[in-house]
Amino acid sequence: MSVTATATGNAIDLHVSPLGRVEGDLDVRVKIEDGVVTDAWTEATMFRGFEIILKGKDPQAGLIVTPRICGICGGSHLYKSVYALDTAWATEVPENATLIRNIAQACETLQSIPRYFYAIFAIDFVNKNYAKAKGYDEAVRRFAPFVGTSYEHGVTTSNKPVEVYAIFGGQWPHSSFMIPGGVMCGPTLSDITRSTAILEYWKDEWLEKRWLGCSVDRWMENKTWEDVLAWCDENESQHNSDLAFFIRYSMEIGLDKYGQGVGNYLATGTYLEPSLYTKPTIEGRNDALIATSGIYSGGQFHDFDHLRVKEDTASSFYKDYGLLHPWEGRTEPIDPQDGKKTDKYSWAKSPRYDVPGQGFIPLEVGPLSRQIMAAKPGVGSHADQDPLILDVINKLGPSVFTRQLARVHEGPKLFKKVMEWIKAVDLHDRFYIKPIEHESGKGFGSTEAARGSLSDWIVIENGKIENYQVVTPTAWNIGPKDGKGTHGPIEKAFIGTPIVDVEDPVELGHVARSFDSCLVCTVHAYDGKSGKELSRFKMGGM
Repeated sequence: MSVTATATGNAIDLHVSPLGRVEGDLDVRVKIEDGVVTDAWTEATMFRGFEIILKGKDPQAGLIVTPRICGICGGSHLYKSVYALDTAWATEVPENATLIRNIAQACETLQSIPRYFYAIFAIDFVNKNYAKAKGYDEAVRRFAPFVGTSYEHGVTTSNKPVEVYAIFGGQWPHSSFMIPGGVMCGPTLSDITRSTAILEYWKDEWLEKRWLGCSVDRWMENKTWEDVLAWCDENESQHNSDLAFFIRYSMEIGLDKYGQGVGNYLATGTYLEPSLYTKPTIEGRNDALIATSGIYSGGQFHDFDHLRVKEDTASSFYKDYGLLHPWEGRTEPIDPQDGKKTDKYSWAKSPRYDVPGQGFIPLEVGPLSRQIMAAKPGVGSHADQDPLILDVINKLGPSVFTRQLARVHEGPKLFKKVMEWIKAVDLHDRFYIKPIEHESGKGFGSTEAARGSLSDWIVIENGKIENYQVVTPTAWNIGPKDGKGTHGPIEKAFIGTPIVDVEDPVELGHVARSFDSCLVCTVHAYDGKSGKELSRFKMGGM
């Protein structure tokens, strides 16, 4: 770790590198005045270009190429890309195939929850800046990297759910077993039995024994923030669980006080009720979703409509054509040096959503967004209905803490769903129906990756891909300012963050990692008055 720090009056300029612990490259510039971040810019420093790669290819190329976009959520990329083709080709998908797709997608997310919490997020709890906290010694005992009792156990058992993915998908990551019309597998009774045993082991050894200190069903009884607080001290086992300690310690060190973000949320939804989506269409998707889609903005819920999504490149290193829907989207890179002359500063685009009555605004995606959507009224009986996280938001407001609570809350919920789906698989029925490969068409496919809404838009002409656009959760969250100068969600979340020690700005790490963007962050901080870069901070990644 290297640190250079300079101060001008009450203003500090920091450069933290890298801030994230996942993959990719993201520079975050922040201005600090009087110990508080007053402005922020996110700079994705790496050109991707998968949309350019796919143009002119066979329509099924997305099934191979997009899972390679990410080594962490490749299954999610496959899931949304196959539904983009299903809708473009008007396929028929057997109920079994929908069940298997749901199981695989959920198992990838189940793997991510403990791996992310222990290896990415919780290790900041042992930062020396918290040495005077009441719970610090216990945090070190549990969460110290590699040697913490909970760290080691949580990370090593996190691989169990993706073993189930590999049983059905042949491998994880980078499987391509989901294909238009179904899945390319024929599960046996042995596969079902093994999958059940693996997940039961994961539940017994980590989810209930270490994380909850109680049964999954007991945790799911919590419907309000007051229920959660009472649950923490209901008995010794729950009080000593990693979840209860996380809640107490987060409140002690103030993670509930900053990192709010834009306060408006989007979930495109995921997991489909098999009987309601045998013939996938874009129009029928919302009603078939188990994890509900929608927008929550200004305290109001709205239905999700993919046609209201557009991308802005005003601050991005691409030719600027104004707001474009992804079916019309263009990915035409320019020289960054030329772009900087017109105040462009990132390789990420800026997705925006046309919220009724509000216009095109930035929306946060991720576990917090989709758990807020679980309280959306008027959904079908098959859909997830859960008021807990919206109640927490209404009482505590959004923050680093509430963003994390929403994510870990998904573990028990998804475990129960996966077990239901495994039991529902009919080994004597079909898993694939060969589709007609239409020469032309438009498709949309989406899912909720662990980190948030992940979507593909495909245009097929003359049997080839004419246009393919991928909008990732990282783009939604870390996209730069749009043409109106409006900050993206992470930029907005940095603003207002208090920095106690400019030589060790762990608070910036908490904010960045609460979004879990698939980019390694470098943070520069600038004197809010002179604009001069004052210091740089390096934080070793994982």
